[in-house]
Amino acid sequence: MKEPLKLTCARCEDKVCRDGVDCFSAATEHERLYRDGETARIHTAATSIEGKHYGREPRLAEIIYFGGELGATKVGLAFCVGLSEEARVIDEILREHFEVLSVCCKACGIDKASFGLTQIDADRREALCNSAGQAALLNGAGSQLNILVGLCVGHDAVFTAHSDAPVTTLIAKDRVLAHNPAGAIYCGYVRRRLPRGPGAPRPKP
Repeated sequence: MKEPLKLTCARCEDKVCRDGVDCFSAATEHERLYRDGETARIHTAATSIEGKHYGREPRLAEIIYFGGELGATKVGLAFCVGLSEEARVIDEILREHFEVLSVCCKACGIDKASFGLTQIDADRREALCNSAGQAALLNGAGSQLNILVGLCVGHDAVFTAHSDAPVTTLIAKDRVLAHNPAGAIYCGYVRRRLPRGPGAPRPKP
């Protein structure tokens, strides 16, 4: 049996791959992934944006350029109900460039209780986050690029799994850090409060 690769790039201090070193002896195999088909099309567009706008434009502008590189005319906006105001502003900006199809995470109002799901507040009816349905609605409407705005952790994974169109993220939800998840890395106080070890409970303040 072939021994599994040890994938520990985050611990590497040299990053010689930047200089063309093939650390995994897989370059030829991986090059084939970018030669043909949808991956080649998306990757070419993404690399064009990187080359032209790296460090010069905010992410929202890069997404607009990316959609243009893909030749998209219809873009989907899959947003969390908690970011409705942000979605309204984003929709207004994107409509200068595309036909915008927007779908809220609570679309169709499916009851969590129908699936026995954990509720935030057990004393009231809660609609589940219908991320698979968001993707299905956008698929049916013919979106050519889907943009995530604040979908919950895990619900974003469900959406991506069901989306026919390429998916990119504009806002990653973090209710505690003003939707800036990287703050947990940069702030020592927050890092000290992160769970430690598998299944560890949240540390007390």
